[in-house]
Amino acid sequence: MNLADMLTYADIGQLTAIAGHYRCDCKRNSKHDLIQSILITLGSRNFMESHIRECAPEELRFLNTLLFDERSHYSLEDLLAAARLASFDAVPGKHEGYREMISRFKNGGWLFSGASQQNRYLFQVPQDLKKRFREEMGEYLKERIPFSAEPAIYRAEGEMLAGDLLLFLRYVKENEPELNQEGALYKRYQQGVMNAIQIPEPLLGKGGWKFGYGRAGEHYPPRLALMVDYARHRRWTSEEGFRLKLTVAGEKQVSEGNAEKLMQLYSFWLKLYKGAVPNLSSLVYWISVSAGKWVTVTSLLAGIGWLIKPFYYDDAASILEQRILRMMLHLGMLRLGETSEGPAVMITPWGAEAAHPKQLS
Repeated sequence: MNLADMLTYADIGQLTAIAGHYRCDCKRNSKHDLIQSILITLGSRNFMESHIRECAPEELRFLNTLLFDERSHYSLEDLLAAARLASFDAVPGKHEGYREMISRFKNGGWLFSGASQQNRYLFQVPQDLKKRFREEMGEYLKERIPFSAEPAIYRAEGEMLAGDLLLFLRYVKENEPELNQEGALYKRYQQGVMNAIQIPEPLLGKGGWKFGYGRAGEHYPPRLALMVDYARHRRWTSEEGFRLKLTVAGEKQVSEGNAEKLMQLYSFWLKLYKGAVPNLSSLVYWISVSAGKWVTVTSLLAGIGWLIKPFYYDDAASILEQRILRMMLHLGMLRLGETSEGPAVMITPWGAEAAHPKQLS
């Protein structure tokens, strides 16, 4: 439902609170006057722009979380979790501040109780406010992320990840490589895989933060780790007697030579990294909006870094550069080049298409 519909179902108590929040000039005992005054105020051209510029970062992160949530209704617990996620430096368990944030958004006309008996204890966000927030937020970010010069040369991997996934399966079929006590390929076999695929990576050294980005992320460089985890997820590989082998389904995949669709690999990546980067889909979306032309990684970090919650020893910069942009390059979603200002990226047509969630259409 849109804002006008939700205002119609709202009780006069909430309408009065919203009108008071925005200092609307209207009769407070007339529901009709309250609704009309609120619609005029929130419908004005500069309302959303002013709202975004006046909001604290945690408030914008809270709205951002709701914008990219596929659910149409939220329980109070859902909202508290979203508020907690948005408050990066908050103390766990301190719900008072989160409840105050939710109360502010309810009084601001962003959250309404359900209109039916079934969802009266759930909350909704008006669809038209979501749409306007998304559009204005995009403009707000683009102002802060200037376009850069086009690099003389750039790197683009296209659909090579899908091709390398098949080559990895073929390597497993032909070698049935050995696994160590931790269930990972020995380094000589990892190097064998790198020699067999189109885009090799340096093997992991000691040190560095590896937990939280999939089971294989602890043992392999990111691109190979994604392939290993995906093959296990599709049950194309199995671990038998300290050997990695193909299953019947894996044998069929190799014999038929069917390259996996990048959209399936992208969707799996979102789920795999969700624990470490909970708002990953929204970050990918804002990157696609901001990098329609070449932008430097430095300016991208300055523009959207405040949306990225650090994960243990991974700060916003390393998450953006290594966990997001690098993987988007591998997924064929980005081009990466070098300019006089440093590394620069630009979204590909496929990347722009994949980054647009269905609920935002």
